[in-house]
Amino acid sequence: MKSFSQLFVISFIFLSFVFLSGCGKDSVPPYIPSDKGGVDAEEIEYGGRDTSYSDSGPTEESLDSAERLAQAGSFAADQNSDEYKKMYGRSSQQMLPIYFDFDQASIRPDQIPRLEQNAEYLQNNSSAKVVIEGNTDERGTNEYNIALAERRALNAKIYLMELGIEDYRIRTVSYGEERPLFMEQDEFSWAQNRRDDFILE
Repeated sequence: MKSFSQLFVISFIFLSFVFLSGCGKDSVPPYIPSDKGGVDAEEIEYGGRDTSYSDSGPTEESLDSAERLAQAGSFAADQNSDEYKKMYGRSSQQMLPIYFDFDQASIRPDQIPRLEQNAEYLQNNSSAKVVIEGNTDERGTNEYNIALAERRALNAKIYLMELGIEDYRIRTVSYGEERPLFMEQDEFSWAQNRRDDFILE
């Protein structure tokens, strides 16, 4: 009877350890193909789409008002302000960041005007080179987020090349979740952190 009790205790401890080891970071949903539009380096979308929240970064409609604020200079001097970070992310002031849906690497249609504006600047400044920095929100593993951010940066590079920017003028870097711009754990912050920044060299 004593050996049965010991076996029960050992089994309980082992099962508790197995259960608790699975209670770490939220996992990222598995790959689910989507019929949504967009441009992707591998012509597929990655993962499920988070449809529970509509604020997934600036849209084409918000771009005009954000540009008016920037032109007015109301926050251009304060690079640490939330308004500045929402407009530029970590991008150079001549460039605009682009934003992604949850667990997606595809270029959203509402972000295309931003990419076109970045391409126009590069076309008008033929000696300028740009680094595209891919970022994710904190959900998912480090390794997964590095790969996702890399796909985001590569897709933006491909899009710029399709707009006529030479390959040698564009570098990509993946930061994954390592450089959040907004630190809170809420939908707004996650949406702002799912971003490609465009840094002029």
